[in-house]
Amino acid sequence: MMNNMILKAVIAATFVSSSSAFVTGTNKLAFSARPKVIDAKSRSSTLSMVAIDTSDIKNGLTVELEGEPWKVLNFSVMKQARGAAKMTIKFKNLLRGNTLENTYRSGEKFQTAMIEKRPATFTYNDEMGNFLFMDNESYEEIMVEKKTLEDKSKWMVEGMNCDIVTFKDKCIDLNLPNPFTYEVSETEPNMKGNTSGAHTKPALLSCGATITIPGYIEQGTLIKVDTDKAKYMEKA
Repeated sequence: MMNNMILKAVIAATFVSSSSAFVTGTNKLAFSARPKVIDAKSRSSTLSMVAIDTSDIKNGLTVELEGEPWKVLNFSVMKQARGAAKMTIKFKNLLRGNTLENTYRSGEKFQTAMIEKRPATFTYNDEMGNFLFMDNESYEEIMVEKKTLEDKSKWMVEGMNCDIVTFKDKCIDLNLPNPFTYEVSETEPNMKGNTSGAHTKPALLSCGATITIPGYIEQGTLIKVDTDKAKYMEKA
C-alpha cells in the first residue's frame, strides 16, 4: 500500500512539472511571435550622419549646424599665396528660412544632416493653401505648409510625384521631378516663317507658372521644363 501511494505521488509531481514546462514554453513562443512595429520616428532614427570636410561641399548639400539643417546655396574657394585656401559658403536654414554666410579653412569638418526622403504624390490644396500629399509607401496623408515650398509651389500639378524631405520628423523641403512636362496653356501666335529659337515669347503653363519659350512653340504644345532653373528645355 505504501509503495503504491509513493508511486502515485511521483507520477503526479512529474505531470505537474511537465505541464508547467509546456505552459512556459508556449508563453515564450507567443512572445517571440509578436510583430515588431516600426513607426516613422524609429524609421528616421535608423539614418546616420556622415562626417565630411570642405572638399565634399557642393550646392544642394544639407549639413547640420548647431542642431539645425542648413542647405548649401553656393560656395567659392579663395586661394592664398601663403597658407591653406579658404572657402566661403552660403547656407539656408531649412527650418527658419534665413540665410548665413561663413568662411572656413580648407579641410574643416562638417556633419551631414540626418534627413529622410519620402516619395509622395501631390493630391490637392486645402482651404488654407497647404499642400496635401499621399505617402507612396504607407498611403497616409501628409500635409506640407505652403511656406515650406516657397517658389516651388508654382510648379505643382495634381498627381505629381515628389520627394518630401524631413528632418527629425518635420518636413523641411520638397524635391520636385526635374525635368517635368507641362502644357503651354496661353502664348502669343507664332510669327509666320519663324522656325528658329532666336525669337522668344512668354508662355503660361498648365501649372500656372510663366516662362520664356521659343517663338515657334504653339499653344497646346507639351514641353519639358527645368523646374530648378525655370527654363524651357525641349518639346516633350
